Amino acid sequence: MAKNKYDVDEVLTKEFHKGHLKQLLKYILPYKKSLFISLFLMLLCSFMGLICPYLSKLAIDTAIPNKDIKFLFILSAIFLFAMIILRFCIKHRVLYMENFGQTILTDLRKDLFTHLQSLSPNYYDSRPDGKILIRVVNYINSLSNLLTNGLIDLICDIVTLLISVGFMFYLDIRLTIIALISVPLVITILTIIKKFQRPLTQTLNIKDSNFVAFITEQINGLKVIKAFVTQNRNINIFNKLSTDVVDISLKSSKLNFLVWPSVENISVFVVSLIYIIDVIYFDCSIKLGVLSAFITYFWCFWSPIMNIGNFYNSLVIAMSQIERIFEVFDEKPLIYDTDDSKDIDINEGSVEFRNVNFSYDEDTSLIKDMNFFVNPNETIALVGPTGAGKTTIANLISRFYDVHLGEVLLDGVNIKEFKIESLRKQLGVMLQDTTIFSGTVMDNIRYGKLEASDEDIIKICKLMNIHDFILSLKDGYNTVINEGASELSLGQKQLISLARTLIADPKILILDEATSNIDTKTETLLQKGLQPLLKNRTTFIIAHRLSTIKEASKIMYISNGSILEFGTHEELMNKHGAYYNLYTSQNMNLQYS
Repeated sequence: MAKNKYDVDEVLTKEFHKGHLKQLLKYILPYKKSLFISLFLMLLCSFMGLICPYLSKLAIDTAIPNKDIKFLFILSAIFLFAMIILRFCIKHRVLYMENFGQTILTDLRKDLFTHLQSLSPNYYDSRPDGKILIRVVNYINSLSNLLTNGLIDLICDIVTLLISVGFMFYLDIRLTIIALISVPLVITILTIIKKFQRPLTQTLNIKDSNFVAFITEQINGLKVIKAFVTQNRNINIFNKLSTDVVDISLKSSKLNFLVWPSVENISVFVVSLIYIIDVIYFDCSIKLGVLSAFITYFWCFWSPIMNIGNFYNSLVIAMSQIERIFEVFDEKPLIYDTDDSKDIDINEGSVEFRNVNFSYDEDTSLIKDMNFFVNPNETIALVGPTGAGKTTIANLISRFYDVHLGEVLLDGVNIKEFKIESLRKQLGVMLQDTTIFSGTVMDNIRYGKLEASDEDIIKICKLMNIHDFILSLKDGYNTVINEGASELSLGQKQLISLARTLIADPKILILDEATSNIDTKTETLLQKGLQPLLKNRTTFIIAHRLSTIKEASKIMYISNGSILEFGTHEELMNKHGAYYNLYTSQNMNLQYS
């Protein structure tokens, strides 16, 4: 499994291609009505804007020399009407396009989040949280301008450009040919800039991703940072990563800023050339109104070229971000339902590992040819040294990962035949890493069964003997917990997490170090409350504190990914093997302490 850190640059698996445009088009097409309305309004804006120079030409060359006040008044009225329509269209076009763009971004962000939730834990194991977060937030937000203005503006700029050229040809073909000579030069400049700009924007995204990944990691580990007083070291790393972003950003900006001055300088040169040619070669034969209107239309022609150049910059940047967004969509879940998957009820609760082999990466084998059978309603304790594979067994039963060889069976049915939702709704899993969400205590417990009533939650907490603990909190069950639950001890988090697991009333229960941070007195009360709750369900308990698992139906001693010993507490103690040595050493330590 490929590892990634904040200081490791990501490698782009697929560069931007036509398939990405097709994927993006799927988000645009459902809102084509808004797109067409915006396009119509924009075209109307362009037409009203482009008619004005011609009105000025008529006024200068016809109405004013002939002192035709009536005609001048008509031209002024048409000009005023055009300006009113222009302002109206601009206002409503902006509103339509903002709604259009933001709706697409919402759909894209929702689909990306939904897809992220479908991905297997392997995906999250192999990269920092920040490198995932930047795709959902920053990269999608950066597409806002492209979708809200870019696409429509591009179409309208092309239309404006063509209409302007039409007026220019109508006014003077010779000057138009001179003006159009500059277009190949602009295209050449843009092509050269693209060659250097695209790699820079890709590198900038990589450095941004590293930067966000580092900040996310530092926020999550703030207490450890303060405990070991490593702020200065982290500031140095921050400065280096920040400098990397700034350096690449400045290089990219320098290239971006080459577009506008280049195009602008060419346009000024062409206008100067037109005046010079009119004076030297045409002997000032072109009427003032025609020349004034032509220059105005030339700017109307040239302005879209500059806009297209800016759009081109935005498109190059957006392409590098679209690559990263759709790179996530290209990731396929390793755990998924097939056409043959079914909703299957776990009626008995037997669990069997049959010749199971598994590893988290290709180089290291963890679970090796493991075989065991657990009868329905038995409580099985998994013990052994750290890293032996106990939590991995829990992960395989929960199908967070798939076995590489062999089968995991529930009630004699391979878990791959279960629909994933059907399987996990019948399992209750309390993981080592206790996660408490922001919200109330009641909300956190209800997370295990969203339809549970307040009475159901209070009932389960009373059965677990943790009702009094919850009432001792500031607002009892309505106590608001912040993100990370820093106001709760580790033991208190575990109690809430355990209640959340049990409220679901699962047929198979998996408790991974569920009471490792709970004090002895609370644990005794909890164990007493748990005994009736563990009846009529198959339970796996992973524990290093062996005093908590003496009453288990069977104890499985795991070592190096294999079952070294399997039996009751008494049977394993009589063997005087690994479990006996572990148990007696713990007791000696307790007596000594």
